[in-house]
Amino acid sequence: MAIASALNQTWRHREIIIVDDGSSDETLAIARQFESNEVRVVTQPNQGAAVARNTAYSLAQGDYIQWLDADDILEPHKIERQVRKIANGLSERTLLSGAWGYFIYRPSKAQFVPTPLWHDLSPVEWLIRKMGNNLHMQTDNWLVSRALSEAAGPWDRRLFRDNDGEYFCRVILASDGIQFVPEAKSYYRNAGFKSISYIGGSNKKLDSLFLSIKLHIQYLCSLEDSERTRSVCVTYLRTWLPYFHPNRPDLVQEAQQLACSLGGQLSLPKASWKYAWIEKLFGFATAKRARSRYNWIKSSALTTYDKMMYSLETHAKTAKPKRVAQTASSV
Repeated sequence: MAIASALNQTWRHREIIIVDDGSSDETLAIARQFESNEVRVVTQPNQGAAVARNTAYSLAQGDYIQWLDADDILEPHKIERQVRKIANGLSERTLLSGAWGYFIYRPSKAQFVPTPLWHDLSPVEWLIRKMGNNLHMQTDNWLVSRALSEAAGPWDRRLFRDNDGEYFCRVILASDGIQFVPEAKSYYRNAGFKSISYIGGSNKKLDSLFLSIKLHIQYLCSLEDSERTRSVCVTYLRTWLPYFHPNRPDLVQEAQQLACSLGGQLSLPKASWKYAWIEKLFGFATAKRARSRYNWIKSSALTTYDKMMYSLETHAKTAKPKRVAQTASSV
């Protein structure tokens, strides 16, 4: 779906670069089927998403970069609608975003729910809204000029969790503002617990996430070091603290110290009311596992249902129509 959506773009001045990051399934073979004068396929040993994206960028020749992850889809007019905005006199330092919706198997069921980020915003206001409300924009939304890409620098290969969030913070820092193009749409597959961004018990991903959080704070305060931005940074730390407690007391302590340096305080997180009784009887770690298990069951049920409906709809579309005998009579 992802490659097809790139090929189906109405903006025809393009090159498509596919990087296979050491896949162990049929991904490379499938990608090879699309090779042509405008589609280049390269492969490398598995090194993570950040390295794969840096490889793609090193080969790109275009003036604007459209990132596209393997599971996601671009609406056919997405790039053209953003390019048309550029033609209206925007600076090459203007970053273009678009609307996006989650789907599981059926893109037709994607829901596009506006957030406070779906506006034309200054860099500092965008980061305040993102961090203060725990929001994000999907990687495929953006259309990034080469000038901005060069100013931002490469994707951070240290990050295995939230490398896209950190990267686009740097792009935003280098920009003169974000132009939101509501009709430029992309579709983000919700892979749930199979997603690369799912942390589980991975210390590697927890370390990566905490590094990204610290960099977010650094970037925002570099734009504006004020009471309101420091308050937003403390809120951001508070939002993510449950991911580290109780399994990583070292990162919890570091987060508390960082909050203190920003003029705030972080108390240890508590379970929500739904799991408070479990925390009271068995502790926060057990309540946290119970919540994760419940979310896993819910996600699995939704995924199974959507996959079944997708299969039924696909079968209905591909099934040959039955021939109906017709007779004609005259009087």
